[in-house]
This record gives sequence, C-alpha cells and structure tokens, in this order.
Amino acid sequence: MDTLKDETGAAIARRIRLERDARGWSLADLASRSGVAKATISKIEREETSPTAVILVRLAGAFDLTLAGLLLRAEGHDDASRVMRAAQQPLWRDPDSGYLRRQVYARPDHPVEIVQVDMPPGQRVVLPASSYAHIRQAIWVQAGPLSVLEGGEQHRLETGDCLGFGPPSEVTIANEGEDTCRYLVVLSRS
Repeated sequence: MDTLKDETGAAIARRIRLERDARGWSLADLASRSGVAKATISKIEREETSPTAVILVRLAGAFDLTLAGLLLRAEGHDDASRVMRAAQQPLWRDPDSGYLRRQVYARPDHPVEIVQVDMPPGQRVVLPASSYAHIRQAIWVQAGPLSVLEGGEQHRLETGDCLGFGPPSEVTIANEGEDTCRYLVVLSRS
C-alpha cells in the first residue's frame, strides 16, 4: 500500500470539519479544546496545510478519539470485518518528523489498537499529555534503539525491549540512532 498522500489529507480535512460540525463547535471551540491555534485548524480544513502527528493527536483528543480513530473515520473504513489485511492497513507519514505510521489493527468495538511506526534516524516527536488521558499504552521496539522521555523520566530502549507508559504526561519519542527505528505501539482505551 502506498503512503497516504493528497487524498488522505483531503479526507482528514473533511473529517475534522465533520467532527467539529457534528458537535456544533466553532473553530474557536475546537481550538480551545485542543490547544491548536484556530488559524491552523482553519488551514487544515481548507487543505492549505498538512497536520503533523502532534496536531492530529490534539484534535483527536478534543473529539474524544484516538489518532487511529480519527484516521480510520477519515478513510471511511468498513467496521464489519475483524480482520485488517496488510494491504488495507492505512499508512500515514508525519510531515514534520517523516515517521511512517501503519495502523495494524483498530476497531471501534474493540479496546485494543496496534500501530507500527518507522522513525527515521535523528527524528523525534513530542506528544502532549492529553494524548494519553484515556488510553494505556506500551511500546515494543522491533529494531532499535529508541529513546523515550516520559514525564521527566528517560528510557533508552533497544531491540526487543518493551515500555509500559505510566500516568499521562508529555512524551518525547526519539530515534537517536543512525538507522530507522521500528516499534509497535499497543494501546487500550480506558
């Protein structure tokens, strides 16, 4: 499957607008709830800019969705099947860090999601505490190393290591190595 491109950006823009409209929220309401600037949301909805992972996480959280939930809704995936075939697993590339995110498994009626991430060397992503407010999460490194700064505590993970996250806090995930780092994220909704 090719990395999601322009059509996905348009689908994300439409979905954000649809979620906002369904709640009767103005741009200012969504900005207040998400911590994302009103002008940024407007540009995303008009497809003038591509949202980063951090922005999508904040917007999804405001809608009481996970990032996967928002992306799957944007793609309009059929919820009837319990099987997510490899060829149908959505891919999305963060325009800021360049990391590639594969949604391995997610269903609205199942509490567990599985995500595979390829983090390019020298890149990092900082996710706000709000993105962990209603989920429990673990990272399992498939090809390391990976550095995770969670609530002021530094974790250096190598291939095969797994980290279960603690209470919600800001998290920085970084690949300080020379090769792409691959890790799985397993999360459950609380």
